[in-house]
Amino acid sequence: MKKMIGYIISVAGIAVMALGFGMIDLKLKFLEGIAGNYVSGIGIIAVIVGVVISLKMDSKGNNKQVAEEVPIYEGVGKKRKIVGYRKD
Repeated sequence: MKKMIGYIISVAGIAVMALGFGMIDLKLKFLEGIAGNYVSGIGIIAVIVGVVISLKMDSKGNNKQVAEEVPIYEGVGKKRKIVGYRKD
């Protein structure tokens, strides 16, 4: 779910960038007093934030940076047994 939010923020940032660069001509009164550089800068920041959100979260909304436990084996072949776990 959070991955989808990251995608939506990125697409909205691209739209704001297009407004700031003048590719889309919308006559919005609240944007008339703001320079295009500031609007496009806000769009770039939104794209970066959206990409970071979508990369850090997997499809279940869990953080990918959490270390998983990996078993430590002792022995060879069928005589192997788990003697502990380590964080990967």
